[in-house]
Amino acid sequence: MEKFNVFIICMCISFGLNAQSLIGAWEATQTSENGEKIKSVVIFSDGYQVLTKYNAETGQFIHSNGGTWKIDGDMVTEKVEFHTDNAERVGTESSFKIVISDSKLRIVGNEMEFERIDNGTPGDLKGAWLMSGRVKDGETQTRDVTTPRKTMKILSGTRFQWIAYDTESKQFMGTGGGTYTTVNGEYTENIKFFSRDISRVGASLKFDYKLIEGNWHHSGFSSKGDPLYEIWSLRQ
Repeated sequence: MEKFNVFIICMCISFGLNAQSLIGAWEATQTSENGEKIKSVVIFSDGYQVLTKYNAETGQFIHSNGGTWKIDGDMVTEKVEFHTDNAERVGTESSFKIVISDSKLRIVGNEMEFERIDNGTPGDLKGAWLMSGRVKDGETQTRDVTTPRKTMKILSGTRFQWIAYDTESKQFMGTGGGTYTTVNGEYTENIKFFSRDISRVGASLKFDYKLIEGNWHHSGFSSKGDPLYEIWSLRQ
């Protein structure tokens, strides 16, 4: 993965590096050649991560990539599961040395610096989730989460992103994300970018949520106004 697009960033602290240190969301802002402000947001959950770039003012989606990650010493290794610019990167691995200081992250040899947004709190739903079912007309329809075709949602303490993709065909179907809150059984998404339809940017969507036997039950209305009841399972 190109160093500019890779968000894999690690922690150099006095007592050593550990995976928990990276959990949460990180953000960098740059100015493009034509003067536009571009945000790069990274979400790390246990074993999974995503990087997305979008126009900070308009919400225009630019790029996303992500997959699995692990840390060894001061090196982080990513295995790519989706990549919007280069499908041939899917299935490949890259390792990078990274540094942290004062809640800032950077890739060694790269000037771009990320600042911590959160450390995985306070959200009740932090983690990487796969859509595992829907409830329609009172009947639960299960979905096999082991197939290459995936709809994944990654959440930190304050940020969320969903991604639809296929690791076998290397196809990327779409993504959207922004900030979220979980208060008194109500889950609220504030959309900051949406790859399929920029008109969704700025929308605030409220859903009911509850955790049942470790699964996230998510009900309400979609951004199109259609009723939905989804079931999400934590990714193993």
